[in-house]
Amino acid sequence: MPEPERKSKITASRKLLLKSLMLAKAKEEWDQEIVDKQAEKERYLSERVTPLHTSGLSLSQLQDLCRELHEKVEIVDEERYDIEAKCNHNTREIKDLKIKVLDLRGKFKRPPLRRVRVSADAMLRALLGSKHKVSMDLRANLKSVKKEDTEKERPVEVGDWRKNVEAMSGMEGRKKMFDAAKSPTGQ
Repeated sequence: MPEPERKSKITASRKLLLKSLMLAKAKEEWDQEIVDKQAEKERYLSERVTPLHTSGLSLSQLQDLCRELHEKVEIVDEERYDIEAKCNHNTREIKDLKIKVLDLRGKFKRPPLRRVRVSADAMLRALLGSKHKVSMDLRANLKSVKKEDTEKERPVEVGDWRKNVEAMSGMEGRKKMFDAAKSPTGQ
């Protein structure tokens, strides 16, 4: 009978201890990396740059040394300029390509969407999948009303409209309207 697998539970204090140990190790490695870079820089400079011995040289020898150093500085400066120009060119090219990509994205036309008539049942089936069992036929729940019933319920009064207009015309009609408006208030 196999033993059930137990999930290891780490307490908050243990997590904090592990986190602090990881941070300490990362700091050690970072400090070591800085020291290694500094040592590599010193080694490279010691290989490339020879120490200058200016003591005991005559004026003409010092001038020759200065000219030699100026030529080396000019060569290095030209290389730096060429590298900087290439870098600027690449940066401009990247910027232009980004602009082209944005332009292409903006010009894409979306196709016009068409209206699709979907019943409530089909919509719920699409959203819920097999879970949908309730019928959403809303028309089935509506009360059916026959047209004949509605016509019978409405009393039809056909009268002479002229009598009503004559009764309300003039001052007498206005007085009747005023008295009718006054009487329901209870005064």
